[in-house]
Amino acid sequence: MGSIEQQVEWEKAEYANVNWDELGFALTKTDYMYVMNFSGDEDDFSQGILTRFGNIELCPSSGILNYGQGLFEGLKAYRKEDEGILLFRPVENALRMRMGADRMCMPSPTIEQFIDAVKKTVLANKRWVPPHGRGALYIRPLLMGTSPNLGVKPASEYTFLIYASPVGNYHKGDMNLFVEDKVYRAAPGGTGGVKSVTNYSPIYKALTQAKAKGFSDVLFLDALTGKNIEEGSAFNIFILKGNVISTPTAYGTILPGITRKSVIEIALTLGYQVEERTVPIEEVFDAEEVFCSGTAMVIKSVASITYQGKRIEYKVGTETVAQKLYATLTRIQTGLIEDKMGWTIEID
Repeated sequence: MGSIEQQVEWEKAEYANVNWDELGFALTKTDYMYVMNFSGDEDDFSQGILTRFGNIELCPSSGILNYGQGLFEGLKAYRKEDEGILLFRPVENALRMRMGADRMCMPSPTIEQFIDAVKKTVLANKRWVPPHGRGALYIRPLLMGTSPNLGVKPASEYTFLIYASPVGNYHKGDMNLFVEDKVYRAAPGGTGGVKSVTNYSPIYKALTQAKAKGFSDVLFLDALTGKNIEEGSAFNIFILKGNVISTPTAYGTILPGITRKSVIEIALTLGYQVEERTVPIEEVFDAEEVFCSGTAMVIKSVASITYQGKRIEYKVGTETVAQKLYATLTRIQTGLIEDKMGWTIEID
């Protein structure tokens, strides 16, 4: 629960009626969402508005519903000890959305429009930002083709929408991965390197089957050779051997995760050697540690990986490199240590 002083500080702010200690990673409906529209008749997105969170109306033949022309992002807002609110690296999310929009033939908000919309969404839902150290406000920007489209072509109208939800841990308990060697998440030339909505549901079957066998998640191999690790359902992967941290190169088939990028930069400042390269599946057999990164899960140690019936276990716990990286990252995100990287933006 924390100290009495912390409890007094929490009581000073207005908070929604939420059991913060029971938060998982699921939608809690908040107060407001942000909506901004684009028409092919205009040169830019219209002025966005805040509106009450709720259902939206779409034409049955809209581009997002029929052809999956859509992108999403994910970022978090954190409460500081003094009740201030920090955003973590929103510029990176804005840049990644623009990169994805180019791949998907979509217009995209400018970096300034994106960050302004995120700030307004967070402030409008301020009471849903969890108390310091008890979760985060997960922010989900969406970019969708919304005009009627019976034929296969880019939409002429688009909606940029942001909603938010307080969240806790993405994965609770040990992380046990199953290596999928028959279903592939992405192929060269596809959309694996952008945050397209079409990247996720095709792996549901593999993920559901793995969870039915008692695994936490799935680790996918490359589609070209089936011999190299790529990423999980919603995370990037790292392996540790000695002082060297290795992670698959984020090029084309692998999403360039913002937490992944942050892990690499922190690891370098802590004196580790970091290699971005092709990582054969055999290298997980003798790794000292394996850990995952992502906006939802932050950084989490992997307890085991199972590949073709062989189970490999890894070091977990407070003495791991993964935990050292996690502690440094989360202290920056929540304002407990100085942000020498310039990653956070205070909005309150």
